[in-house]
Amino acid sequence: MKGLLICIEGIDGSGEGTNARLLAKKLKQEGYKVCSISFPDYTTPIGKEIKRFFQGKHNIIPEVRQCLFVANRWERKPEMEEWLNEGRIVIANRYTPSGLVYGLANGLDLEWMINLERGLPPADMVIVIDVSVDTHFQRKKERDVYEKDRRFLERVRTVYLDLAKKFKWKVVDGERQVDEVAGKVWELTSKLIKTSYEC
Repeated sequence: MKGLLICIEGIDGSGEGTNARLLAKKLKQEGYKVCSISFPDYTTPIGKEIKRFFQGKHNIIPEVRQCLFVANRWERKPEMEEWLNEGRIVIANRYTPSGLVYGLANGLDLEWMINLERGLPPADMVIVIDVSVDTHFQRKKERDVYEKDRRFLERVRTVYLDLAKKFKWKVVDGERQVDEVAGKVWELTSKLIKTSYEC
């Protein structure tokens, strides 16, 4: 049985990490084999360079930065493919969609970025947890170089919603209570599983 790759996305402070954890927990309770992954992955050699950028220790131009983010995903490709081949459901807290979104917000070309990602395991479903930038600033106390920039975050949110329409990503209102948001994420996931496994 083929595995599934589900990406949970959103601007910083949207609750994408919380919802990725809650979804993985729910799936395990329902008896599914689940693996979780998060990007950027700061444990890899390239991930450590990305972390230095976010800490303000590196000034990296957007094109090089994009290549680092993509390479960070390629570092984990063999492991992800192994999980999917074993029939596991892989929950990614951010993945290729966030790469496209943040790259576009930085003025990069969409087709160029899509080509960089080509060959990575494709997502079976992308769920964007949408919140306002005001909500981000209410929720986040410590911020990296991206998270401090209100104007940039506004662009990121707009691009998430634009690409969601273009690529048919699912959008969930992240302003609601945690259990309501998690319930909607589970509803979408259940529908995907039913379509993928029971047809």
